[in-house]
Amino acid sequence: MARPLELSASVALGQFIPGHSLLHRMDPRAKLTVFTLWVVLSVVAWTIAQQAVLFIIFLFLLALGRLPFRFAFSTLRPALPALIVVVLLQLLFLGDSTGLASPVLLHVGFISIRLATVQLVIVSLLRVLSLMVLISTLTLTTSASDLTRGLEGVLRPLRPLRVPVSEIALVCTIALRFTPVFAQEAEQLMKAQAARGADFGEARPWQIIRRTKSVLPVIVPLFLLALGRAENLALAMEARGYVPGARRTSFKTLAWGMRDTGACIVGLLLFFAVLLIRDAQPASAAIAFLF
Repeated sequence: MARPLELSASVALGQFIPGHSLLHRMDPRAKLTVFTLWVVLSVVAWTIAQQAVLFIIFLFLLALGRLPFRFAFSTLRPALPALIVVVLLQLLFLGDSTGLASPVLLHVGFISIRLATVQLVIVSLLRVLSLMVLISTLTLTTSASDLTRGLEGVLRPLRPLRVPVSEIALVCTIALRFTPVFAQEAEQLMKAQAARGADFGEARPWQIIRRTKSVLPVIVPLFLLALGRAENLALAMEARGYVPGARRTSFKTLAWGMRDTGACIVGLLLFFAVLLIRDAQPASAAIAFLF
């Protein structure tokens, strides 16, 4: 478990783990196509069974990429207190606003917890976990340069519509690549302030207000460092002759293989298979029995 001041060790988003697994060797265009399909499916899936199956599939992808499960889930740890608060607010105050006719499991004063509310909260939790695992799997198995080339290749059909494909791919990749860099900068700031007497380690995960107050002194210098890095990056790109919209060649050419076609076909089949899944009645009965 990472200590309070070790932020860079607990941020999986934007980092890349070299390897020789099937996911590492896939064409980034195929990975982005399949992962986009599954992100859309994870958003539109509204049943517990669908989200559970998706979560199992995404865990299998982690194993297929030979990635450490603990490292992939580390991104969720900083957001866990806020996620718990959102879940409690949904359980206590969503009530009859779901618009679904379902039995009341608990009614105390103005608080009314219905079966549909519990199911909605479970679906939301599974959706957040699935998206975290999916995005972490994509970034951990694809380098920043491959992501840029893959995203540019996927968006290339939009060029006749005067869409700045190269610039969009570059901005998305820079934003993703700088996530662990900012975590490292925040870690250095917190350690520097801790050496001067600041306290970052006593607040418990559920003490959100106290944790927020302890992080506030880091926000302003972190933004200043981010602006400085952005300016340095812009100057470096200009010094190397970067011109927005100019046609450029690539040193590394992407090669689409049979495994990429097979991965897209399997991903599309799983997409429609999960859409056909319906919630079983025993799941709702089990939730009602717990209450």
